[in-house]
Amino acid sequence: MFAPLTPLDWKRRAIKYYPDKTAVIDEEKSFTYREFGKRTDQLSLALHNAGIQKGDHVAVMLPNTHYMLESFYGICQLGAVMVPLNYRLTAKDLEYIIRHSDARMLIVDAEFGKIIETIQKELPIEKYIVVEVDGHGSSIEGETYESFIASAGSEGQLPEVEIDENQMMTLNYTSGTTSNPKGVMLTHRSNYLNAANFLHHLNVTHDDVYLHTLPMFHANGWGGIWALTAAGGTHVCLRKVDPPLILELFEKHRISLLCGAPTVVNMLVNEPKAKQVKITTNPRMATAGAPPAAALIAKAQQILGLNMMHVYGLTETSPFILYCEWKKEFDSKTPEEQAEIKARQGIELAFNGETKVVNQEDGREVAWNGKELGEIITRGNVVMSGYYKDPEKTAEAIKDGWFYTGDLAVTYPDGYIEIQDRIKDMIISGGENISSTEIEGVLYQHADVMEVAAIAVPDEKWGEVPKAIIVLQPGATVTEQEIIDYTRSKMAHFKAPKSIEFVEALPKTATGKLQKFRLREMYWNSSKKVN
Repeated sequence: MFAPLTPLDWKRRAIKYYPDKTAVIDEEKSFTYREFGKRTDQLSLALHNAGIQKGDHVAVMLPNTHYMLESFYGICQLGAVMVPLNYRLTAKDLEYIIRHSDARMLIVDAEFGKIIETIQKELPIEKYIVVEVDGHGSSIEGETYESFIASAGSEGQLPEVEIDENQMMTLNYTSGTTSNPKGVMLTHRSNYLNAANFLHHLNVTHDDVYLHTLPMFHANGWGGIWALTAAGGTHVCLRKVDPPLILELFEKHRISLLCGAPTVVNMLVNEPKAKQVKITTNPRMATAGAPPAAALIAKAQQILGLNMMHVYGLTETSPFILYCEWKKEFDSKTPEEQAEIKARQGIELAFNGETKVVNQEDGREVAWNGKELGEIITRGNVVMSGYYKDPEKTAEAIKDGWFYTGDLAVTYPDGYIEIQDRIKDMIISGGENISSTEIEGVLYQHADVMEVAAIAVPDEKWGEVPKAIIVLQPGATVTEQEIIDYTRSKMAHFKAPKSIEFVEALPKTATGKLQKFRLREMYWNSSKKVN
């Protein structure tokens, strides 16, 4: 009486019980669960007819559209492996990933056709499927998506495929910084249990309307692509992050749930229309990807009425391993105190396994005192099966059955974990550890600061000292010294930044993470300044 754990079963359930419920809204198009199921089955049949079998790899380079959602189900229910591509990577990285992933086919949005054209001769792709987009032509030799799935007909039978819950379901690549991107092997089981965490801890219900602000390629949309289908909720697609449009969609589609990095939260609260619109749905918003400042959470709740939920994880863990559980006793605290609690990464989720913070020198769990610093490690149901074709990197990351995250944190007396910094981002000045996220948290409280990144820069006396690189609010005229004085009034003087640089934008990944390594390179590798 054993049934493998796979999120694909939730599509079957949704079609069975909610056939006429709106499953997907994509701009002017919408599909019921019956229609969505038919399209995904047609994609599976077309792929099968084209020679894709269990274990084959299919790469997909699409924005948050219904085609991307269909691909997750249509590819994976064949027992094939989906390789979601970050469409904001360089041609060099894309070429490496596509070749390294052993993908046989590529489904690509016409908007991204030009970058693929530059590397097409170097790719081992056997067949290209192009999603047509108004205003974006493509000279890639391939079949259009609609004609491809239409060729399968509507009455064909899907091949019977036996799914092993421990077989690879998706191959998700991390962003390469100092080395090539790594392929994270996630199984049907790990995707299922992560999505179960998403369902349970983000309180997903049948009536939820979920806005896909988070790139679906990023850790499979954190599991949202599966979880909303499990509940029979409605997926609302969003081709790109557009704050005015997002604010409009909140009311137009009665959005009740969304996810995004703190950068997206910051974009929303600083959108000029944010103070003009009245959002009546009080959407829940999960944030992760970088430690969010308490001040940013407070703004999101006060300005937009968002109910912020903080989760934490990595691509290697499917991704959720911690969430900031909200207790009734917190309701009596001030808004500022509540925001400080919500800035913590929190405690283990119900289905992921064990997570703790350990001393880097002796491996023992740190004291639950909110002070002793250690590295977050985890083991259990959602940890990757390894890096694809890279046993050495796998052995570096997984030791004695534990995955080492590279994040430094403390544990409070109630068990809540709070990240202090990435190991590589910690500032060590004169032998003292200074958290870059602590500096950023203070600066986000300043009314003139829109975005900030704190990094270490060389110093003859102390080895390195903190520097803050800031994007100011429109029209702000605050000076460097005023910012330095402000931080010194809020934190220990040795922790305060010694210099400030004002810039127009900060470098980020496609998922909104600050690329601090690019900022550090400006000061450690050359005399070149940020511009």
